[in-house]
Amino acid sequence: MTYEEYYQEYYPLLKETEEKLVNLVKEYPLHNTVGEYEPVLYCKSRIKTPKSMIGKLQRRGLLTDKDTAMREMHDAVGIRVICSFADNVYQVADWLCGREEFEVENRKDYMSYPKPNGYRSLHLILKVRTDSGDILWAEIQLRTIAIDFWAALEHQIKYKHEIRHEKVIRDELKRCADEIASVDMSMQTIRDMIREE
Repeated sequence: MTYEEYYQEYYPLLKETEEKLVNLVKEYPLHNTVGEYEPVLYCKSRIKTPKSMIGKLQRRGLLTDKDTAMREMHDAVGIRVICSFADNVYQVADWLCGREEFEVENRKDYMSYPKPNGYRSLHLILKVRTDSGDILWAEIQLRTIAIDFWAALEHQIKYKHEIRHEKVIRDELKRCADEIASVDMSMQTIRDMIREE
């Protein structure tokens, strides 16, 4: 099933919302340059595939039609913002939350309060007004480049059904996540010291 077949009349609105958010995030460094580096290194975006959306709806015991998806799910549009340093995550998130075109529905700070597996990121659920006046949901995940690297590997394990030595691998991933958080803080400290020179 294609995106157009599943989302139907919502698909152009989803594309519009995705494009609007990506362009806005790309503007951030232009208006908020911080020293000699870019706070936002890059961003990735996606519209949730029909298969993934239907699976999520089924797991929650909901109908799998497009209207239920648009009403109940808040991540049909997803944007991942990769930042240089941990403090940039908060700067960009605060900037987005202050924008008039969005309403912040939820903010989850896994940077300060990591998940048990070590995952660190900041998630925003936004209500976004389209040019036609419709309201769509979007999820924005903000994280450092170091934790993005970690999350890519952790994601593979999450969706692989049979893993030999799973406990050992998960314990090692948790240890790595803690080390990455420490390295992120050290790099930020070094950057701050360089600025003071």
